[in-house]
Amino acid sequence: MDLAQSREIMVESQVRTADVTDTRILRAMRHLPRERFAPAQKRAIAYADLEIEVGDGRFLMRPRDLAKLIQAIGPQPGERGLEIAGATGYGAAVLAACCREVISQEPDGDLSFAAHAALESAGVVNVKTVSTAVVDGWKDEAPYDVILLNGSAEFVPDAWLKQLAPGGRLGVILRQGPVGAARIYTRSEDTIAFRIAFDAFPPLAPGLAKPRGFSF
Repeated sequence: MDLAQSREIMVESQVRTADVTDTRILRAMRHLPRERFAPAQKRAIAYADLEIEVGDGRFLMRPRDLAKLIQAIGPQPGERGLEIAGATGYGAAVLAACCREVISQEPDGDLSFAAHAALESAGVVNVKTVSTAVVDGWKDEAPYDVILLNGSAEFVPDAWLKQLAPGGRLGVILRQGPVGAARIYTRSEDTIAFRIAFDAFPPLAPGLAKPRGFSF
């Protein structure tokens, strides 16, 4: 299998056709070895148009959804980012090509360790991996200019919004049953607003299903 050719096909047939025009994202996806972020038995499908399971109920987002979400939050070269529920770190690696530094937060310690190894193998030096509960974000190094969720959620924890810097953007795909839409939240000095960016329905990230009695 020609992996470089597979990466190029992924970008041309899945990402560019989804109106992703940010050259930094396209360049990163052309060069990052996505197969190194997948389990050995899944590497043959590393560039397929689907979510890749990397652990028990844990996935990497479809390339199209990840690229569109990063483009929608608009990371800038001097900014700091946080990827929530980062799994093996591929999303953080793509985001890190667009900003100064990224923290990849992952609740599963084994996956966080795998992310550290994959990022090191891929030569990504501006991503730090940490492990804590998804709903908590990572307040130790907040605030962040951009935050994204790898996966989807049925609600948005207050902690994530509080960890945004003024002018910061949070990208999260909100699910209501089988339907999902990417919301881009923007924080001003004292208010938070959001817009809908695109439709998508990746699997739920851990701990982000609505509790019983939750009022949306």
